Amino acid sequence: MKKSKLISVLKYIFFLGIGLALLWHVTSGHDYEEFVNEFKYANYYWIGFAMCCGAVSHVIRALRWNLLINSMGYKTKFSTTFYAVMLGYFANLIVPRLGEISRCALLKKHENIPFNALLGTVVAERIFDFLCLVLIAILVVYFQFDFLKGFINAYFYGPLFSQLTSNVWLLLFAFVLFIVLAVIAFFVLKAFYSRHKEKSIVYKVRNLALGFADGIKTIKRVPHKILFLTHTLLIWVLYFFMTYLCFFSLQATSHLTIADGFTILVMGSLGIVAPVPGGIGAYHFIVIMTLVELFGIAATPATSLAYISHTSQTLLILLLSLVSFIGLMFVAKKNKKNAHPRAHK
Repeated sequence: MKKSKLISVLKYIFFLGIGLALLWHVTSGHDYEEFVNEFKYANYYWIGFAMCCGAVSHVIRALRWNLLINSMGYKTKFSTTFYAVMLGYFANLIVPRLGEISRCALLKKHENIPFNALLGTVVAERIFDFLCLVLIAILVVYFQFDFLKGFINAYFYGPLFSQLTSNVWLLLFAFVLFIVLAVIAFFVLKAFYSRHKEKSIVYKVRNLALGFADGIKTIKRVPHKILFLTHTLLIWVLYFFMTYLCFFSLQATSHLTIADGFTILVMGSLGIVAPVPGGIGAYHFIVIMTLVELFGIAATPATSLAYISHTSQTLLILLLSLVSFIGLMFVAKKNKKNAHPRAHK
């Protein structure tokens, strides 16, 4: 096995281990009977509605991707694009960020579109999704500022300030040491950058930033810009309802507000994008901490809600991925038949 592959495998095992450890941490210590009762008496109609919102969001994501692909002059069938999107989601459950590569590879195979062109559209998609997440996070901070301010003051600023005031000289020494190390690091990195420009982190970050800028510019080529932005807005509205509707499945969380729903959406998204397969453990940990520490929900129903939200959407992805796998088999068979028409006469 090559060194790079070995490192990738070890990295995967490491992050998977972290996810499973977090999952065990948030689950252990609960009363088993109480935990089972939360699921037994949950309102599964609301969970079903949340799953329906998830399914529609996946359909709209495929439609939005088609807009970007068509803007480059390529034609794709919606069904094939949808199958590729869902199998990309399935790949992300196994290996984080693999889905972006796999869905481009699938569409290249079945629609004969250049891989690099497809990857560029995916980068553009992710940039706009990131901007939407940042905007929602800003709105959450704005509308819940007093609430978040009290939380930060009680759990972070207050205890930290009391510790710092009793160690002024230690703080001053740490500040001076930080300045000295920062100056040394600046000159070392500058010298390294000049000698190894193309291999330096600064060079790679610069190229990444330029790539992001190019990705944002792709919106100029989309003939239906309003439709693209509408699809993007609808995707995130449906993401919100995927989270918010699950609140009503449990009595302990049914009183949470729309603002609380957006808060959980932002925090849960951070757990999903963590380098852990399928966000396992990371999503549960951050959502439970938010529900318990911010909203005062008891630990057991908070854990139950995290499981309900994550598991329901994971099951939806598995179901739609199975349908997509079968669908692509028919697409491949049809393409093969069209490629060799005489063999089928």
